[in-house]
Amino acid sequence: MAAIFHAAPAGKSSWGELVGVKGQVAATTIERENPLVHAHVIQEGTPTTRDLNSSRVWLWVDSNGIVTKVPRIG
Repeated sequence: MAAIFHAAPAGKSSWGELVGVKGQVAATTIERENPLVHAHVIQEGTPTTRDLNSSRVWLWVDSNGIVTKVPRIG
């Protein structure tokens, strides 16, 4: 099955500085810095859709709710 990709919106596309931050704080920051995306806080290991979506940012968090991977549009 081919991946579906929507054109990238303008604005910031990755947030390396948010690794180590609480997920909800990171989500608020991302949506403030790029209002064209929606941040989704999810637990590490949770299955997700494999399509690429330029209006979505996955925020992978550990059991303490801390972001563990660089959040990126996709």
